[in-house]
Amino acid sequence: MRIISLNANGIRSAATKGVFEWLRKQRADVVCLQETKSQEDQLADPMFRPDGHHCFYRDASSKKGYSGVAIYAKREPDKVLTQLGWDEFDNEGRYIEARFGNLSVVSLYVPSGSSGEERQQFKFKAMNWLTPIFDKWLKSGRDYVLCGDWNIVRSELDIKNWRSNQKNSGCLPEERTWLNDLIDKHGWVDSFRTIKPQAVEYTWWSNRGRARENNVGWRIDYQIVTPSLQKRLKHCSVYRDERFSDHAPYTVDYAD
Repeated sequence: MRIISLNANGIRSAATKGVFEWLRKQRADVVCLQETKSQEDQLADPMFRPDGHHCFYRDASSKKGYSGVAIYAKREPDKVLTQLGWDEFDNEGRYIEARFGNLSVVSLYVPSGSSGEERQQFKFKAMNWLTPIFDKWLKSGRDYVLCGDWNIVRSELDIKNWRSNQKNSGCLPEERTWLNDLIDKHGWVDSFRTIKPQAVEYTWWSNRGRARENNVGWRIDYQIVTPSLQKRLKHCSVYRDERFSDHAPYTVDYAD
């Protein structure tokens, strides 16, 4: 089973940069997109319904052209969920879940706090609110793959300029503690660190300066899975050869 996660930073923009041609070659079973930045009625072109895939979108209803998540799946899901129960979060288009038997694949877009204090406080509120939901999923007996842009690095290995970013959103101690506690204390599994314990690879680069060219990046895109899937983790990769977005696609192969 192959799952790909990508923050598209605008699905229509990514389409003009060849993302759908690239995806067609990957033969992924499930693709999770974040930050589609569109309403579904703007995606009438067949390219947004890749051949052989069942496509599901959860747009932002609170602000058009903002946020938004999607899932493409080769196999038709048994069920698709788009609400977690908090309107302020749900209406920004930050969650969609496809269920296949006992497996749930989630496309999740955790808020960013980089635009100012108000959004940072919303991010903290979302983090606290998500914790018991994640705990419930862990205890459910289902296999979960949480794909997405979490807007948080875990450690010094995950960011180029560690010291200078300690006071910046995405690298704040409170954020890192929260994400690391989900993994180290609650029991979730970071697929990348399981497969590549000491690797230094990034999934996002600022559009300012020559950050991508100089690989001044952050690892903030994850596939975080239930312990039941840990032994099935085979291979993972961050694709950088083409630039579809300010993020790079993150692919994980799971043993059947």
